[in-house]
Amino acid sequence: MTPLSRRSFLAAVAASGGLRPLLATAADGPKFKLGLVTYNVPKDWDLPTLLKVCQEVGIAAVECRTTHKHGVEPTLTADERKEVKKRFADSSVVFWGCGSVCEFHSDDPAVVAKNVEECKRFVGLVRDLGGKGVKVRPNGVPKGADPKATFEQIGRALRVCGQAAADAGVEIWVEVHGAVTAEPMNMRAILDACGHPAVGVTWNSNGSDLDEAKSIGPGFDLLKPFIKSCHINDLENDRKGTYPYRDLFRRLAGIGYDRYTLCEVGKSYDAAAGTEFLKGYKELWEELLRGVNR
Repeated sequence: MTPLSRRSFLAAVAASGGLRPLLATAADGPKFKLGLVTYNVPKDWDLPTLLKVCQEVGIAAVECRTTHKHGVEPTLTADERKEVKKRFADSSVVFWGCGSVCEFHSDDPAVVAKNVEECKRFVGLVRDLGGKGVKVRPNGVPKGADPKATFEQIGRALRVCGQAAADAGVEIWVEVHGAVTAEPMNMRAILDACGHPAVGVTWNSNGSDLDEAKSIGPGFDLLKPFIKSCHINDLENDRKGTYPYRDLFRRLAGIGYDRYTLCEVGKSYDAAAGTEFLKGYKELWEELLRGVNR
């Protein structure tokens, strides 16, 4: 067999799409990292404590949910925003974005308009802090309202928010949330009604993701083009058979998701107990990742 010349080898590499595919091994795994939502484990920690614990545990990024002690809110002054941005920059922790409670399903147009304006304030805050996005949510369908009309209304409001986000260089993440609206088919209807590229979803690891066969597959397939962020909760649910986190991680890896899966657990802790909880959580997260390759 005639050995390849250097020129022939490089030509073969180029034809195959580059060197990396030839060198890929089973060690190539998921590119996403573990993050933390301040709802609710660290909701009572100030920002220095939050960053200190995340650094100690090895938490890569934080989504600052509104109303919590960290104080990352649109009311921050310009100087305060610079200080918050510096605190994150001086740490090894990424400021991922803000978790707002802006929602657009109300049957009162004035309430919807108010939420749109509040979302724009969060967009400005995230821009100033160097973050990536603003989490918003629907919270169901008003009693007696037509679901389809409500989905279209939410989509229109999101389009306005999405344009404001695009202008600021950030994104809008619609949390898969709320009775009726959390069902993947309905969330897809909302996103289709929106149609703005700066608007995507925060996968929220809900029980409503599961079909009758206890699979997240159909729902994931509906929403995977839009996944821009991801919340995870009790990872023990994988062992219990109530939520397939290992399968979720496999599917995220399969679409090349390279952002964060953010711990969002309902119980709050003081800093010492929270540190130990998060260390155990990270160990379980890493265990679930084993064997999950792209």
